[in-house]
Amino acid sequence: MLDLITPLAILPNLKAGNKKQALQELARKASELTGQHERAIFDVLLERERLGTTGVGHGIAIPHGKLSSLDRVHGAFARLERPIDFDAIDEQPVDLIFLLLAPEQAGADHLKALARVSRLLRDQSMCEKLRGAQSGDAIYALLTQHEASPTA
Repeated sequence: MLDLITPLAILPNLKAGNKKQALQELARKASELTGQHERAIFDVLLERERLGTTGVGHGIAIPHGKLSSLDRVHGAFARLERPIDFDAIDEQPVDLIFLLLAPEQAGADHLKALARVSRLLRDQSMCEKLRGAQSGDAIYALLTQHEASPTA
């Protein structure tokens, strides 16, 4: 996770009333982090959602997309102030969102990053800790703790 996300990529109390607003806010943050155009990021995310929801269930969504001008895989994490409808596969509202953006040519790296994020967020106790964290720094520490510890 350390290569995907930085403390600046954490949105600990995102206000969004619906899926589109959440994706817009994440695109805005990703634009700051990557230097890419916010609209290009938003369009890529919407295009991906049209193929099928990235709401994977249990209150979690992993929107993702590819942009040719990126140099590496980038991530951002948002905890929503209030859960929203995200057309999730289990029809439950979403309150934890991990955004992934990858270079157009990053086939394997993109899939590996998706798998890592998915594995991390399938852990129910991890999700409960993320929901209960008091700050963005605490969320960042939770997301990166396994890689930082020598026993992991």
